[in-house]
Amino acid sequence: MKDLLKFDFCEMHIYDSYLIVIINEGITVSPKHNTVLINVVDTYFHNKEFVYITHRINSYAVDPATYFETSKISNLKGFAVVSKDFKAKSNAEVEKLFLKKMFEIFDDLQDAVAWAESIVKA
Repeated sequence: MKDLLKFDFCEMHIYDSYLIVIINEGITVSPKHNTVLINVVDTYFHNKEFVYITHRINSYAVDPATYFETSKISNLKGFAVVSKDFKAKSNAEVEKLFLKKMFEIFDDLQDAVAWAESIVKA
């Protein structure tokens, strides 16, 4: 891991070709949160493809409009949701409709990391 960043709504674990984000309990992720993501991307993944992995340990909501903004990040290669929770996975299936990037859902964090590394190298 390169860095661990903590914000008021999440923590981000930065790696070479992906980041793992753990959103805090009870948060509603909205387009304004993309400002933080874009700053992190500009700092750590400048001119470099990466994958966003959200590890859904906590319960939170996502405003689908957020994905319209996220889709504009040109070097974002893919988006992965990791959860064993049925409701979180069902929500992710709906969220998938709003993101214009590769989007996968996993039960296991290591599977998501392996997928991320495979598509960034591709």
